[in-house]
Amino acid sequence: MDELLWAGADAQARALRDGWVSAPELLESVLRRAEDLADTVNAFRVLYTEEARQAAVDAQRRLDAGERTPLLGVPVAVKDDLDVAGDVTAMGGRPQFPPAAADCDAVARLRAAGAVLVGHTRTPERCLWPFTESSGAGPTRNPWDLRRTAGGSSGGSAAAIAAGIVGVATGSDGGGSIRIPAAATGVFGLKTSRHLVSQAPREGGWQGLSVIGPLGRRVADAAALLDVLTGTEQRGGYRAAVDVVPEPARIALVWRTPVGRPRMDQTWRRVVAQTAVRFRSLGHSVTEETLPLGIRPTPQFVIRYLAGVAEDVAALPNPRWLEARTRRIAAVGSRVPRRVLRWALSAEDDLQERMAGFFARHDVVLQPTWTRTPPEVGAYHGHGVLFTWLGVTARIPYFPTWNVLGYPVATLPVGQDDHGMPVGAQLVGPSGSERLLLSLSAQYEGAHPWADRRPPR
Repeated sequence: MDELLWAGADAQARALRDGWVSAPELLESVLRRAEDLADTVNAFRVLYTEEARQAAVDAQRRLDAGERTPLLGVPVAVKDDLDVAGDVTAMGGRPQFPPAAADCDAVARLRAAGAVLVGHTRTPERCLWPFTESSGAGPTRNPWDLRRTAGGSSGGSAAAIAAGIVGVATGSDGGGSIRIPAAATGVFGLKTSRHLVSQAPREGGWQGLSVIGPLGRRVADAAALLDVLTGTEQRGGYRAAVDVVPEPARIALVWRTPVGRPRMDQTWRRVVAQTAVRFRSLGHSVTEETLPLGIRPTPQFVIRYLAGVAEDVAALPNPRWLEARTRRIAAVGSRVPRRVLRWALSAEDDLQERMAGFFARHDVVLQPTWTRTPPEVGAYHGHGVLFTWLGVTARIPYFPTWNVLGYPVATLPVGQDDHGMPVGAQLVGPSGSERLLLSLSAQYEGAHPWADRRPPR
């Protein structure tokens, strides 16, 4: 059973279908591990223990009746920015609203598919930061080194997978919030194309920057979850793409960001360069390129981010409950003139035109993730917005561009640094290229598997 916890959601679904394990048995192992790690990793805000047990019993009945879905009976964690009926959606802070009366679309799809919801995973307040800490809860720690952050804002989801609690979890990404923790904890994450996964009843988060996507121990886990979230499992969906050997792809290795070529830890740089070599050995061409975007994505991202945070906070009944730096970001965002926001939104068209020409010559972009090892827990605790902003942005300049453009991005573990911490790389494709990214990622995983590497605890 312990090995099955580490095998991932797709393998767990197969074991359930073949009768090697029952849904209630699998769930009890998940709950025990979650409880054992609650005081150290701290991945969950709340566990749905009794509700999950009933869901596992119901899923087993469906399995016994011969029903098959990608995640039927599989334990799944849900980031605490999705409404789950009967629970508050805290988003990393003091709950601002009563328990949700109904599931959001994504959670409703999970329930319909027979997935067993384990609990809400932790996130920083209002999902603002690339670390999962807040004044109202203990930090979520990286299973590879408990002194370090698991990243954010989907840090609880990534940590739950990396620690062997669940094989798959939901995340959201408005500036790297799936990819940042995936790279920090050595799991696979997929930022999806804008509008691919329904965010109802909340659409267009952060002025269109934010999307919902999957994290998994393996590529197949995330693909199976994406099938459920999009309802494509019966139509040759994303899980099927994992088993397809991709045609030779034209890969552009891009080291520059809109603000230039960042200072990067040499070990991280070496591992990403080695990843390019490995893709060449798999039959793909890799050339070093520069994106035709210049600095343009940076002001567009900042304006949309600030305005989005301001709108989010303005809708809260008790904004005074928020941390001081959250209130400060919202205050700055509230001063963004509407004409400036309209410019930032309309200016995306120019970026799309520039990238259309780029993707006529290249199939995908290969980029680093973090520029160095994720920081220690508490590095930004109690600090103001300026100190925090400047501190974190130097480590994560490779992420926000793709939120502005709304493109899908796969983050895959590609090695370890000198501290034994995971190193990740990004594969970026044009809108709607999730199947290609999943196929390429799965091919890489097959040649250079990562899921057998486990944290020391």
